[in-house]
Amino acid sequence: MSHGGEGSAGGGHERWLLTYADMITLLMAFFIMMYSMSVLNREKFAKAAAGLRAQFGPQKWRFSSGAGAGAADAPSRAITQRKRAVEPQMTLESVQQQLEDYIKANELEMVVMTEQETRGLVISMVSDNLLFDKGKAELRLQALELLDQIAGLLEQIPNPVSVEGHTCDIPISTSRFPSNWELSAARACSVIRYLIDEHGIAPRRLSAAGFADTRPVVPNTSPEARARNRRVDIVILATVKDEKGE
Repeated sequence: MSHGGEGSAGGGHERWLLTYADMITLLMAFFIMMYSMSVLNREKFAKAAAGLRAQFGPQKWRFSSGAGAGAADAPSRAITQRKRAVEPQMTLESVQQQLEDYIKANELEMVVMTEQETRGLVISMVSDNLLFDKGKAELRLQALELLDQIAGLLEQIPNPVSVEGHTCDIPISTSRFPSNWELSAARACSVIRYLIDEHGIAPRRLSAAGFADTRPVVPNTSPEARARNRRVDIVILATVKDEKGE
């Protein structure tokens, strides 16, 4: 009986070892599986997922890697990227429409106007009490929101842009601006500097010009007319691509 008792105890000890060995084996298999998933080949995994979908029906399988990108979603992302690559650029007409909506929403019809010309889209902004103080070329704070809106649209099209300063026929003679030529050019340059410095518009797209009082939009016959002529025009030039409508 004593010998039998020892045999019985030995059998129980062996069964415990078998259970322990099974647990170690399962843990090893688990960690091997985890390691294999961490170095998973995305292409093979996507093929495996496609096979599972074919076997188990039209379920949506989503798997994420450590970077947070779904392997099964890779084909759809590639298609989306290709679609974005062939999307047409914003047209001058759509730029004008968005600006017109902004102008109406902010009641700027009397100080900001847009017009389609042969050379492109002209955005005309009066200087007085909007862009600049009289006789100065530093942008007013009130002008920045409008320029921000225009810059946001310029970022969506590749067209070259000409910024043109204009004055009325009243002469100016200061230490900084001996004539309206210097004033109009300085105002155009102030707008360009803002577009470059604050919005990163590529300098190669931009050009500045000062026309003084040589290109009035209305005759300088009244204070109101002169105020209309004191302006800065941002001209989004039409390109061959835009003219063909491509």
